[in-house]
This record gives sequence, structure tokens and C-alpha cells, in this order.
Amino acid sequence: MLIYNAKVVTWEKPNRVLDDTAVYIRGNLIKEVGPSAQLLQKYAAEEKIDADGQLLMPGSICAHTHFYGAYSRGMGIPGVPAKDFPEILEKLWYKLDRSLDEESTRLSAQVFAIDAIKAGCTTLFDHHASPEFIDGSLDVLAEVIDESGLRASLCYEVTDRNGKDGTKAGIRENVRFLKKLQSDGNLDGRLSGAFGIHACLSVDEATLDDCAAAKPDGYGFHIHLAESQEDEWDSLYKYGARCGERLYRHHILDERTIVAHAVHVDAREMDLLKETGTWISHQPRSNMNNAVGAAQVESMLANGMKVCLGNDGFTFDMWSEWKTAYFLQKVIRRDPRRMNGYDVQEMAIYNNAKLAGQAFGYGDKFGIIAVDAPADLILVDYDPFTDLNAGNIPWHIIFGFREAMVTTTIVAGKVLMRDRKLTTLDEKAINAHSREKCPDVWKRFNALHGVK
Repeated sequence: MLIYNAKVVTWEKPNRVLDDTAVYIRGNLIKEVGPSAQLLQKYAAEEKIDADGQLLMPGSICAHTHFYGAYSRGMGIPGVPAKDFPEILEKLWYKLDRSLDEESTRLSAQVFAIDAIKAGCTTLFDHHASPEFIDGSLDVLAEVIDESGLRASLCYEVTDRNGKDGTKAGIRENVRFLKKLQSDGNLDGRLSGAFGIHACLSVDEATLDDCAAAKPDGYGFHIHLAESQEDEWDSLYKYGARCGERLYRHHILDERTIVAHAVHVDAREMDLLKETGTWISHQPRSNMNNAVGAAQVESMLANGMKVCLGNDGFTFDMWSEWKTAYFLQKVIRRDPRRMNGYDVQEMAIYNNAKLAGQAFGYGDKFGIIAVDAPADLILVDYDPFTDLNAGNIPWHIIFGFREAMVTTTIVAGKVLMRDRKLTTLDEKAINAHSREKCPDVWKRFNALHGVK
């Protein structure tokens, strides 16, 4: 396939913006990048997509998300509104995940896969929970990823909150799935995995030991860390150590592990995260919604830490996450000079690409337009009225880009959406099925609140 007549944003380092450029794809890889006229002549017989001057760039990457949160959209929560993060967990997430069965787990992934494709988010790092449907839950998510054509890393969150039988089931599901990945393949490089743990506040010392002992070699953990101050206080009160120190002691932190949020880590914990090469995923929209504060991402980046950008189950319009990350630091510091656009770019583009390159085995070829890079590409119908170049593109994204501008989404050389029409998933049918299932999920949710 040849995509031509494009304004190509390579996202190499340094980045390049190339006018009237073509990209030739063979199989799942980019095989040539050059002037449109030259490549049109060379590949005259190949299938073609005329970009018509649109931006062609690598697809967005989301470093932390939750497919299972789909049915929270529009849902009423009974009782007095939650006053803090522990109450949000107890009133919303701990009851929503228990309301999911196999069918609603599948639908949650399908509707969010549709959202990701339409938003041009091609690679997803999911963190799943469905305590009433644990065994085989990751296979269901993998089937949706296969069907959709997206690229994803999957895990199941281990927690003690539903009893030790649930803990053991979560550990088994992670181990089973990761070993299956090793033996049965990975959808030609589109599927990866991690060993999921919920958070320090929901696992005891024995569970952390069991997780560390059970994890197959070659994979990291995916866990929430210090999302709220209560996570730290709980850890100090019960175990005499802050969250980061606990994870370090139990050998959870390493160069393949993702910790989500890290809003309330202190200087020592930052040192441990840096020392171990652990990835940190920042989710500013979620942090604002939960009123937990703002992570010190500027300091982390300045200290050489591997900070990425996720969405925590919000929409897969990652450009909205860019904007929020950019504005949040300014407002909490009351200083318009805070959070340079290049810092947001470092998280969302370069660090996310390094994380994905490691997880899916492409190394430094991931997330760029270059020869032998995976063909995960999007066309963006953005016609700026000021100059767009490699130096100012972060501010075009923050102040000009919108999700609706994505017209075409390609993953591993396969077109998942063309001219805003999905090719792998039937959005209308899936949404209709989801609406039929919704009352059942919400009924179980309300029953857990004691509401008939």
C-alpha cells in the first residue's frame, strides 16, 4: 500500500515535517519514505491512499487505561457523593467491576476499541478488573483486540479486596495469559502483556510476594502507585513504609514495570523509580476528576525519569490528555511558564513510543515514520492557518488538534478506519448491543449499593 500526497510528521528525534511525501507499506512495516512523485512511479501497481495534503503521523499511544470502566459513562451513583478517593473507589469502581460478566467485559472492550480507532489511538496498555469473571477474562479482551486490529498490552489487576480466593484467581489469570502469549503467539506483534496488581492499598505483603514469585520472566508489572495520599497513609500505617518503598522491597519496580499516577510519591520514591528504570504513566484528566492532585511530572522529566501519558479510562482522544497535562501544571502553580509543550511531547510521543517499543519488541523503531518501523499510522485533516513545523507542532496539537480531525487509522499495515468509516468493527451493532446490556450491569451495580 502506498500513501501519497501527505504532509508527513515523522516523530523521529529530531522530528521532521515533510511536504508532499509518500510512505510505502509492505506487510506490517513501513518500507520506504520519499517524494510522492518518485514513489508513485516506483509503486504504480500498488493499492493507494491519496492523503490529499493531510498530516500523516504515527498513531497515538495510551500508556494506561481501563476498558472495564466503559459502563460508568452516564451512570448514576446512589447515595451521598463521594468526598475523597477511597470513597470513589468504594462507591464506583469496586462495585462497577463486580457488576461485569463475560458479555459486558467483551462489550466494554469493544466500545472502547471503537473509540480508540476513531481517535487515532493505535496502541493501548489496559489494566483490567472483573472479580465475578476472572478466569479467561484476558482471552476475551485479546479476542476484541484481534477483531479490532488494534495493538494492546493486557493484564488483570490482582487485589485482596474480594478475599484471598479472588487474589489467587487474579494471579492465576495473569500467569496463564502471559504463558499463553509466550507459547501461542501475539497476533503478529499486536498483543503483549504485563502482570497486573491493583494498588498498594489493596494488597498485603504476602500478596506482593506471591505476585513477584509468580510473574513469568520477560514481563513487568502494571500497578497504580500513590494515586491519592490515602494510598501512602495506608501503607505507612499498615507496613511502616511508603508505597514506592514497599514495591521496591518486593521487587515489583523494574525497567519493564508501569506505575500509574505517582501523584504523591516523595523524593525517596522518585529516586527508587529512577534507579529501577520504572515507567510512570501520567493521567491528568483522571487526577483532576478525582481531586487527588497533580503529579510532579516536570521534576520527574527533568530528573531523567521515564514519564508517559495515559488516559485512565477516559476517552482515547489523547490530544485532550496533552491539553490537560499542559494546562494543569500552570493552574496549580499559578505560573504560565510551567509545563513546556516539549515536555508534553516528551511524555506523549517519545516516552510512550519507547514503552511500546519495549513491550511489542520493536525497540527504537516504534512510533516513528521510518524504514522498518511498524505501520501504525493516522491521517489528520488539519489545515493550519499559520506555519506548522517540527519546532512548533506541540502547540498546534495543544491549541488546534481535535479528535474529529482523524480520518484514517492504520495498525500493522491494516486499515481500521478510512475516511471516518470503520472497517473492522460494526459500531452501530456494538453500541446497540451495549445499550441492551447496560440495564443488566447497572441493576447489579445498584444491588451492590442496596438499591432495588
